[in-house]
Amino acid sequence: MNHKVLLLLAATVLFFSACSSRKYSRNNKQIEKAAGKSNPNARSYTTVNYIEAFKDVAIEEMNAFGIPASITLAQGIIESGSGNSSLAKYANNHFGIKCTSDWRGKAYYKDDDKQNDCFRVYKDARESYKDHSAFLRRKRYSALFELDKNDYKNWAYGLKKAGYATNPQYPNLLINTIEKYQLYQYDQSETEREKLKREDKVFSEINANIPQEKKKFTPVPTPPSKEVIVVDTTKSDTPRVVYIPSGKPPVTSEQPLASGDSYIVKKGDTLYNLSKRFNISIDDIKLLNNLNEDGIKIGQKLILVK
Repeated sequence: MNHKVLLLLAATVLFFSACSSRKYSRNNKQIEKAAGKSNPNARSYTTVNYIEAFKDVAIEEMNAFGIPASITLAQGIIESGSGNSSLAKYANNHFGIKCTSDWRGKAYYKDDDKQNDCFRVYKDARESYKDHSAFLRRKRYSALFELDKNDYKNWAYGLKKAGYATNPQYPNLLINTIEKYQLYQYDQSETEREKLKREDKVFSEINANIPQEKKKFTPVPTPPSKEVIVVDTTKSDTPRVVYIPSGKPPVTSEQPLASGDSYIVKKGDTLYNLSKRFNISIDDIKLLNNLNEDGIKIGQKLILVK
């Protein structure tokens, strides 16, 4: 009897695993098809071509925030295979940045730390480079921004020390790539006054973001912008999660609610787009309605006025 139960459980696990894999596969095919349409003449990069294509945005980010252009380019070369990885080609994701609870864009799934990890999809590689800078502007990496913006060696060792990568050879990989392709030529020095001004800007941003760091940087299995709980009333009252196309919240001419009025959740509503439409934070919506989860149900009444 126990043997039969175990076989049934194993078969059930395999079934749901296969369903999940098909879901991720369908999502990725849609992303790949869209990438092919938007860039039908996509080319394969050599490392030299890759550097030439992205050195300007790396320099822009260096001048804005102090991350050496050589470090950014070397990370892009290593982590995207010089722009030729599937993540870079189809998702424009050159740094392997994953979905987090505040990510509102599309997702591309591939095995990494876990099976079918959720990675961000960007509209172009430039957006990926800018998000890489934002990813580093947090408390964990804050000490690096005290370094000179042409000090690529200490940046390489500092990234490893701060936990950016688990590979013990990561600093050497960065430094060897920088020196092999002479990426240090794109780094620039700064005056003491320029450095102080930059540090003041960056540290103000880092300090302001500290309360939201867990939300901003903890990976999640599915981007919240794609998830809404729907009740299939034709069969049962058990909620099932479906995935709807992500994108910007719909622009509406929603009338402000009077105090005490409630809103009825419609298909396509998420906590995120309701918060934007009614000018109320997601946390306040949860608090007012005693919500423990991020999902909402069609037909559910919500209080959206504090």
